Amino acid sequence: MKYCGKIIVVLKEGVFDPQGVTICNALHTLGYGEVVGVKTGKFFEVMVEVESLELARKRIQEMCDQLLANPVIERYSFEVEVGK
Repeated sequence: MKYCGKIIVVLKEGVFDPQGVTICNALHTLGYGEVVGVKTGKFFEVMVEVESLELARKRIQEMCDQLLANPVIERYSFEVEVGK
């Protein structure tokens, strides 16, 4: 069966995010003074074809741990749903 993993990777707390600071400043310039911070990240959609939802979750977590996220400076979360 096909499953779709939707993965979000962001910098851990305390890791400087220069792109987030630049975006925050630009939003202030555009009149969005209520913005107090911006954190940038990455989004992945990974399609897998495996026997079960549990195996899909396991494999996607392995992918995140081994390649998609740098555990030193990033954290990730994901959800898995039946693919189309």
